[in-house]
Amino acid sequence: MKIKSLYSGMRVYFLMLALLVVGMDAYAQEKSIKLVDKQDGTAIRDVHFTYNGKSGISDEHGVIRVVPKPGETLYLSHVQYGKQSIAPADVLSAGNSGVLKIQEAENHLLPVTLVLVRPETGSTGTLNFSAQRKLAHDAGALLEAVPSVSSIRKSGAYGFDPVLRGFKYDQINLVLDGVQTASAACPNRMDPGASQVPINMITQAEILKGPYSLRYGNVFGGTINFKSSEPEFREKATPVGRMGTSYESNGAIFRTEGVAGVSGQKADFRVFGAYSVGDDYSDGDGMDVAARFNRLNWGGKLGLKLSDSQTLGMMVSNNFAKDVDFPALPMDLRKDNTWLVNASHSATFYEHSLSTWKTSLYGTFVDHEMDNLDKELDPRMMDAYTDASTKNYGGRTELRFDFDRSHVFAGLDYRSESAEGHRTREMLMGPMAGKVFSDNVWQDAEVQRAGLFGEWHVHRTGYQLVFSGRLDLNNSKVNDPDTRFSSIYDDLEASTVHPSVSLGGTRFFNEKVSLGLWLGRASRSAGITERYINQFPVGLDPYEMLGNPNLDPEINNQADLVFVFEEKKTRLDLNLFASALRDYISSEIRPDLKPAMSSAPGVRQFVNIDKAFMAGFEGSWKQQFSDNLSHDLSVAYTYGQNKDTDEALPEIPPLDVRYRLAGSFGDNKIRPEILFRHAFKQDRVATSYGETETPAFSVVDAKIAWQISAPLSVSGGVLNLLDTAYYEHLARSVRSAEARPIYSPGRSFYITLSLNFL
Repeated sequence: MKIKSLYSGMRVYFLMLALLVVGMDAYAQEKSIKLVDKQDGTAIRDVHFTYNGKSGISDEHGVIRVVPKPGETLYLSHVQYGKQSIAPADVLSAGNSGVLKIQEAENHLLPVTLVLVRPETGSTGTLNFSAQRKLAHDAGALLEAVPSVSSIRKSGAYGFDPVLRGFKYDQINLVLDGVQTASAACPNRMDPGASQVPINMITQAEILKGPYSLRYGNVFGGTINFKSSEPEFREKATPVGRMGTSYESNGAIFRTEGVAGVSGQKADFRVFGAYSVGDDYSDGDGMDVAARFNRLNWGGKLGLKLSDSQTLGMMVSNNFAKDVDFPALPMDLRKDNTWLVNASHSATFYEHSLSTWKTSLYGTFVDHEMDNLDKELDPRMMDAYTDASTKNYGGRTELRFDFDRSHVFAGLDYRSESAEGHRTREMLMGPMAGKVFSDNVWQDAEVQRAGLFGEWHVHRTGYQLVFSGRLDLNNSKVNDPDTRFSSIYDDLEASTVHPSVSLGGTRFFNEKVSLGLWLGRASRSAGITERYINQFPVGLDPYEMLGNPNLDPEINNQADLVFVFEEKKTRLDLNLFASALRDYISSEIRPDLKPAMSSAPGVRQFVNIDKAFMAGFEGSWKQQFSDNLSHDLSVAYTYGQNKDTDEALPEIPPLDVRYRLAGSFGDNKIRPEILFRHAFKQDRVATSYGETETPAFSVVDAKIAWQISAPLSVSGGVLNLLDTAYYEHLARSVRSAEARPIYSPGRSFYITLSLNFL
């Protein structure tokens, strides 16, 4: 009996031991956690992690595999997201949900807006930006999806020049991948920097408002940073590709784009291309608007994985535009040929406070031709032709250091910008008939900028602080001065040193409410146009503009207050800002100077005005009603005032309100949307610049997208559903006897097809 009892006891003991082992094994089960970007939901690959003594790298789908254990912290390191530590409770939660959202550390506290150009299928951003965005031929038009961004329009369909909160031209720092710039060769800015961006290789446009993030160059009113796609390295060589096409009825606009390449373990190579063509369109009154354009973009991008910690990248892109109508200008674009070349190297360090080191070099070369040969002129007094070019080159290197509860960026950058070109005028009538004149428009001018910058992010429980500063050296000169221009000024060269500094922080009162305050002071030296344009009509009115090499740097003292309330299905943002501007660069009429062309009413000279002021706000409310329905409301407004003349600053857009109602059905495969926009009347205008009031208008768009299968999607819709006749406040007027503004397109139907194997 004792032996039998002992045997039974041993059976129970081993059974309990087996159950304990099984229980422990179940508890220690390996979990797959997908690392995704908190903003757009895209997977983050090549993230180095350390957890409970185990190290590894996230795969091509952003997945890591760990055994969750109470009390263990997850350490992450990535070239873009820096070094981050994930609390034990968050690791256990991610193990259960299978997803861990990571916030990009650099800019999420700043007054910033992200435009997701190409989010993953099924992600939240897809509802906001459909495949139609991939086919956009002009980045300036793409940015108009943001209420605080408008654009100056001199054509119905091309060369939209961004205006951010009333800041424009060189007051905005527009860059590609944080470094590359493109300068307009056309004196009238038919080819602004935004028009040169290769949209089909862009994944995100980051709009940093105000003079706060000083890392990407000398910033005055804000930075627009277009981020191109990162290389994707895969275990096995895999062919990848994407193609899309669309047609828009009003203007017969046809667009197509594609990407093809191979992603392997050590290299990722892709070629890309996009072609768009359009014709005149009809506005809401049935009037035809000259809007012909033809644009081709092509290029290649190479990424090399030198090691687990180093990558090398290169991109070459060519933009070619021809025969583009600019009804608000005295000439049309005949040909614009632009090359963008850049190379970059990044290294990640895992055992030191030095976390990453990124270096980039670039060159941008623009050749531009325009003429008036297709203009209907009666009488035709002359034929005019302008051939101009610009060159930009430079580089940037930046180090990131990660400490226990802070991280620091430090680096330097350099930019060189030059412009040259002449206008040729052949007289056809009058006593000067047969004579040919040549005007030295740019005077072979150049500006060189060198900067030293640093940014310190401090993380503490309940609040985070950011201190940013930079010091710039700016040199400008002309190599081929015009006799008339040099007779006005004694000194054509300038050299300035100017500092910029900002500080700000966000206080987190709880998981739902935060409040941020940002203060910044930035100074900006005048650009090539402001310093050296040689009597060419480039402004709002037809006066010839005269550069001024003696301009003082303009100064922006700005403050932003940012309030955020966020819970599971609701987010409320409110951003108030105010700018006290000193030595603001404007212009005044010089009655003592004679214009080069008799058609101009006179000459305006760039000058500094002592004081100006801007203030405004942006707000948004986003709410998820249910799994199938969401909506968002946004509003933006800017007030600008010239304190010297007690007049409104010119080209300030009016109060803008937008509402969007979106649905998601059939497991997010069918996504309808309706969008409403109302722009208020703008009666705060600068009459001394020939600016006129703009009436209010309302526009309704409707669209629907269908994800037929994983790679195949189709979308369609109606733009300006009610066929409203309207024009934007920043749209210039057609050069004709009626001087009618460039009205936006009337009702237009479109359809888009997209096939994606990326």
